[in-house]
Amino acid sequence: MDSISITGIRCYGYIGFFPEEKVLGQWFEVDLILGLDLNAASKSDALEDTVDYGSIVNTVQQLVKNSKFALLEKAADTIATAILQEPLVQNVKVSLTKLAAPIPDFSGKVTIEITRAKEALVYNSFS
Repeated sequence: MDSISITGIRCYGYIGFFPEEKVLGQWFEVDLILGLDLNAASKSDALEDTVDYGSIVNTVQQLVKNSKFALLEKAADTIATAILQEPLVQNVKVSLTKLAAPIPDFSGKVTIEITRAKEALVYNSFS
């Protein structure tokens, strides 16, 4: 399977457990790896045979900006589910990073990584 990586999608959103995170918001970064067959696009050189990267970036930015989640895990799963609606995308790995987690005496980042596939999406819709 081929892949497209889209990295460094910066988004301002309201994801977090603490009340101030839900009100003040903060910056997040999203990296994606889309699994799909790029054979047709590599031969045709036509946009309709691949995914529109701009559309994917916009989808991620709008989800992070307009949704409120307590957990990064839920936000990452929601992003993955939205991206799997693209007809050509068969699987996706989402890395969602909280750039300034409100943890005392901690200046690092917290990243959630999830991988989802269309088969799992179809299976879950029937369970």
